[in-house]
Amino acid sequence: MAVKFKELFSVFRNGIWKENPIMVLVIGMCPTLAVTNSAENGLAMGLATAFVLISSEIVISTIKNFIPANVRIPSFILIIATFVTFTDYFVKAFFPTIAASLSIFIPLIVVNCLILGRQEAFASKNPVHKSIADAVGMSIGFTWVLTLLGIIREFFGMGSVFGLQILGEWYNPMVIMLLPGGAFLTLGLMVGIYNHINREVE
Repeated sequence: MAVKFKELFSVFRNGIWKENPIMVLVIGMCPTLAVTNSAENGLAMGLATAFVLISSEIVISTIKNFIPANVRIPSFILIIATFVTFTDYFVKAFFPTIAASLSIFIPLIVVNCLILGRQEAFASKNPVHKSIADAVGMSIGFTWVLTLLGIIREFFGMGSVFGLQILGEWYNPMVIMLLPGGAFLTLGLMVGIYNHINREVE
């Protein structure tokens, strides 16, 4: 039992740090750079992606033995699209402001490399309990990076965090932080710091 828990924890931890989908695997870059101009958008996109990833990994891991090999990928996409559609309608119904901000990027979760990649690389080859650990770990790893990126860009670009004004009228906003260039610059610095921390730990 202790060995199984240790194995599950290792799978879970990998997604958060060691095999972080953005910092290490460098997948899911489209929403990472496009919607993180605010902390709220980053968190919302992370949670939406997390729901789709966790739900689809559970389903695919459960029925993997019943899916014919020649329709494996189309089946995965159909399952993912089902959860994405639910997520899209849910956000539009209960969080219309966020839905408007995220725009087309919620439907585009269907083609997010993180989602399909984890189904092919992990869920289709492992039991449900391992797939849940993988999905939750990857979801947390993806979400914390998007949220932190959004916090940094919003702080320097608008002087606020989660819509709460931190800096006064004296602050001259760095508009570039709200543009694609700011996203690339901020993410590049984050990856650099991440790699430095890893080298120091090793």
